[in-house]
Amino acid sequence: MTHIAVIDNHGQFTHLEQRALRDLGVDADLVDNDVDPEEVEADGFVLSGGPDMDRAGRSAAYLDRDEPVLGICLGMQLIAEELGGSVDSGEYGGYADVTVEITDDDDPLIGSLAPDTRVWASHADEVKDLPQGFNQTGTSDVCGIEAMSDTDRDLYGVQWHPEVIHTEQGEEVFENFRDICEQSS
Repeated sequence: MTHIAVIDNHGQFTHLEQRALRDLGVDADLVDNDVDPEEVEADGFVLSGGPDMDRAGRSAAYLDRDEPVLGICLGMQLIAEELGGSVDSGEYGGYADVTVEITDDDDPLIGSLAPDTRVWASHADEVKDLPQGFNQTGTSDVCGIEAMSDTDRDLYGVQWHPEVIHTEQGEEVFENFRDICEQSS
């Protein structure tokens, strides 16, 4: 059975990320972000959303692991910032129902959602510049970089929340990430 650890960055929907994975038959643990990443055994990691970077604990250390990583909202921003991209305030700050255009049909995480998908997203902060090695895989009218992938390193990020019911194809995002984890292990 595939084992994915959800790293808890104190987001309000983190428990739903774990639940979504469990509903797919994944052995999913919820792990506090202050736990030493070397002590966490998993086939992949989800860096959850959360209120701010100051409360992200040791989440960045998971980027040094060989297993796939999916960053959700703050988790995506953390990946970008840690690897040389930039994050800044979004023009539209609150949660909103957004249509995301999938810009890479071949992307293993969200390519199957093409040509577009409706999502629930917060844009208080967002990735403004991609880190080296990443491609933009999703965009919208409110945010230029709604999703990003570095398939060589199996690092992925979505600005939106696939774990909430307002996101139409959220389960498919988790299915695709499970598949990525299974193929890399």
